[in-house]
Amino acid sequence: MNKSASGNTFIRINLMTIITLFLVILAGGVVRSSGSGMGCPDWPKCFGRYIPPTNASELPKDYKEVYVAKRMAKNQKFARMLNALGYDQLAARIRNDRSILMPEDFNGVRTWTEYLNRLVGAIVGVFLLLTVVYSFRYLKTNGWIVFLSIFNLLLTFFQAWLGSIVVSTNLVAWIVTVHMLLALAILAISITTYHMARVMGRYKVETKPLTIILTVAVVLISLLQITFGTEVREKIDAVASHLEGGYRDSWVSRAGEIFSQHRDMAVVVLLLNIFLYVLIRRTFNRHSIQQQLMSFTFLMIMLQIVTGIFLSYASLPPFAQASHIVLASLVFGAQFYLLLNLFRSVNLQGVQR
Repeated sequence: MNKSASGNTFIRINLMTIITLFLVILAGGVVRSSGSGMGCPDWPKCFGRYIPPTNASELPKDYKEVYVAKRMAKNQKFARMLNALGYDQLAARIRNDRSILMPEDFNGVRTWTEYLNRLVGAIVGVFLLLTVVYSFRYLKTNGWIVFLSIFNLLLTFFQAWLGSIVVSTNLVAWIVTVHMLLALAILAISITTYHMARVMGRYKVETKPLTIILTVAVVLISLLQITFGTEVREKIDAVASHLEGGYRDSWVSRAGEIFSQHRDMAVVVLLLNIFLYVLIRRTFNRHSIQQQLMSFTFLMIMLQIVTGIFLSYASLPPFAQASHIVLASLVFGAQFYLLLNLFRSVNLQGVQR
């Protein structure tokens, strides 16, 4: 295979990786909103199988006791690691968590929802491995592509391990937030290597500093907003657990200050993106990649606001929860790709190099 063909293959595989990463985020949102996180009590297998059961009759009678013991052992190991890192208080919380002694009854729908989530994650792993293989085509021309591709694969392995901890610790709140942020980091690295391969050899001219600075601010505030959103969900999960799943229409109102911060931050996100949209329109023509990305971002933000209203006033429907996080991820991805393209832009009659 010649270098040009292998380069095109890398770009196609990298693009497929990005698409499947968004599918993983969607699948994770479905798992979270449907309460399927504990659908498979073990990891990486599901009830000790590569293909999970469909009925509780397929499981041994003592399966609950077996998996409680396994999870307790894993939690003790994780707690010892936290002790070694100096997080003694958190380690004590995990070590003394009695909630894992009360496993959920088998639920076929939730089991297969979680299993499909893991299956999509495995597909992403395969694509990331292929990006590493084909990245060596750039070893002499852009070593960063090789380095970032390898690092992203290693980061994905860590993410998979952290996913096992998420399951083992019964969805401990802060781990879920870190899990989400790592998913965005993996997405950002994949977008970066894709962009590097696409623009290689093209003329590089920086655009107006104000536009770049504002875009950096928009990307960072989107990350902060996603973090707030994850924390809102954690708070609502705690409320739902306390109310034993009842009084669903009061969950949002009981979320407290973090929900107010998330709502207020949404206004800031909208205003900053309006300002950025105006700058992009004045700098680039409407057919440029910059304007296309900004228009797509704005559409996603509008849809996100709609799903946010559904979440607030329709008692958190599951479809809106999953849609909300995917839309937030799409906004982040588009903004990040816009930022990368601004560094490859020429501010001369809006011409894209």
